[in-house]
Amino acid sequence: MARDRSGNDVPSSVAAQGPPFRPSLFRSFIAAGFECSTHCRRDGRRLDLIVATGHDRYVDRDYGLVREHGMRTARDGLRWHLIDRSGRYDWSSFLPMLRAALAQDMQAVWDLCHYGYPAGLDIFRPEFVDRFARFVAAAARIVREETDQVPFYCPINEISYWAWVGGDEARFYPAVRGRGGELKRQLVRASIAAIEAVRDVDPRVRILHAEPAIRIIADPATPKAVGMAQQEHEAQFEAWDMLTGKIAPELGGRPDYLDIAGLNFYSDNQWRVNGGTIPLGHHKYEPLQDILAYVHARYGWPLYLAETGAERRARAAWLHYVGGEVRAALDRGLPIEGICLYPILDYPGWENDRPCECGLFSNPDEAGRRTLCEPLAEELRYQQGKFAERQRLQPRRANLGLAV
Repeated sequence: MARDRSGNDVPSSVAAQGPPFRPSLFRSFIAAGFECSTHCRRDGRRLDLIVATGHDRYVDRDYGLVREHGMRTARDGLRWHLIDRSGRYDWSSFLPMLRAALAQDMQAVWDLCHYGYPAGLDIFRPEFVDRFARFVAAAARIVREETDQVPFYCPINEISYWAWVGGDEARFYPAVRGRGGELKRQLVRASIAAIEAVRDVDPRVRILHAEPAIRIIADPATPKAVGMAQQEHEAQFEAWDMLTGKIAPELGGRPDYLDIAGLNFYSDNQWRVNGGTIPLGHHKYEPLQDILAYVHARYGWPLYLAETGAERRARAAWLHYVGGEVRAALDRGLPIEGICLYPILDYPGWENDRPCECGLFSNPDEAGRRTLCEPLAEELRYQQGKFAERQRLQPRRANLGLAV
């Protein structure tokens, strides 16, 4: 048994170089992620980032733009609150998106619930689970009627984050405190019901679960802080442990519910207990490849970097770092299926509408034109070339017994 830099146990088969892995799930190794949050803030204001970024008006053009930049897979979302009218379904907000993806030959991974749910629905009651399951089954039937492609769904985005921000910090709905654990269990119940519902419609379906990958450290000389850090570190895995039945078996979890293990990783995902963020380049900053190795050792499932990105001038540098770390992880034999550059469009901040310049493309002007972030586009081309080169060399290197 080996250990990573955090002192976590990692099986030697993962810590050492393994056999070459060839990604196979997605049409492009680097995908585009469209911000699709629809939650209600604490003040009751409903957000709709698909509208705020103009993606609802220019979805066909947006898919065309990302295709022009080599991305043939996109993570996007359905807006449950617009579609579900008390059990009657209005697909007018979704069908144009689905048909645009098909017209542009874009492989879509559809988020079924990205923090938002219909008004008047109590998220803590059993009706939430039942209504969500009916909705996702209806959505899966619509997708099946429109295309014979294998569907990809993310049932509920970031269960752990939602449980914390909505159930403990009261920053957005349900905007309560002290109920984070209860909310997490309810979201797991809803995810399990959703998986069963879509599998009943189409057994071929692939399920992505996207959870934050975080790291918290403490001063070893402060035992209480060390204990807090360990507790918070383990808490990030509770949702998946519930889904797989490792803990809370009364929720009905099973190992096959965790299909594609998606990790959302940003530059501020590592911090000190009661302290600040650990910056990239700091000697305490854990390399992304070690975090990926730890998660794979824990679950053994294919991994997907479901969200990653940075703001302003850090955009290109961050993608350069992530690309290099993912290739290093692949060299170690880790099954990394791809990277989702997220969000692909600039967007207004959730709490204050500030311009978040984090995308490959800007918000549209009056004519619907988006400005390209040239440094990020250049780095994207570089990374696409490096991953394509790796794929070309893989068979020859494998025959020579070399890591790819």
